[in-house]
Amino acid sequence: MAARTRQHLCNIMRYAVHQELIEHNPAANLDGIITPPVKRHCPALPLDQLPELLTRIEDYRQGRELTRLAVSLTLHLFIRSSELRFARWSEIDFRNHIWTIPATRKAIPGVRYSGRGAKMRTPHIVPLCRQSITILKQIREISGHQELIFPGDHNPYKPMCENTVNKALRLMGYNTKDEICGHGFRAMACSALMESGLWAQDAVERQMSHQERNSVRAAYIHKAEYLDARKAMMQWWSDYLDMNREGYVAPYLYARECRERAVNFIIG
Repeated sequence: MAARTRQHLCNIMRYAVHQELIEHNPAANLDGIITPPVKRHCPALPLDQLPELLTRIEDYRQGRELTRLAVSLTLHLFIRSSELRFARWSEIDFRNHIWTIPATRKAIPGVRYSGRGAKMRTPHIVPLCRQSITILKQIREISGHQELIFPGDHNPYKPMCENTVNKALRLMGYNTKDEICGHGFRAMACSALMESGLWAQDAVERQMSHQERNSVRAAYIHKAEYLDARKAMMQWWSDYLDMNREGYVAPYLYARECRERAVNFIIG
């Protein structure tokens, strides 16, 4: 905010100098005066706290069932808040188990940023595993007659509040500034996927829909969809969550078990 204000002020003063209203631009030499804000990373729980998180989500009764399902789906799919809140049922392909988040969406009157689609401004494919399909079918029982998957509590034609997931986490007993927030689910999933050693980094980055700073590499990653690997990856992540319901299992241990199971299946 301060940087934008300085830029606007500098432009005004530059115009005044050009019109000979003032002799020099007093806003031109403010370097070092305005301290840039410290960027805070979204908090995420250590993976060994997954069992407790899963229990709290399952036991959540302080709000709507739709809210509990929104938190659960966010954990399974690790998508961004706007990608979730503004989602339409028309984006879900139940037959092929695919959610296609469009580059942009039709804006909802009176709702800020509701035209947002996938962050990278290109359609983002989210493979839907068995668990995610089950959750979506539960949600469909609640909001399937609406256009929005997650309609608001008071107005079904507007999406749920942007703070809904974080508010639910706070009601579960978490500090969303220091412990965990909805966006932190992405860091947890990324950590587990990379620690497992099963997935190529490019495939993980593609599913996370991260922006690659290297333009050549970005073009390569965008072109290489890794869709088969991502389908398997999303199923593995949800299966990993299920494995942690009774107690913590490290990603690399579950990955080793998966490898051994695959080898035994081939041999058998």
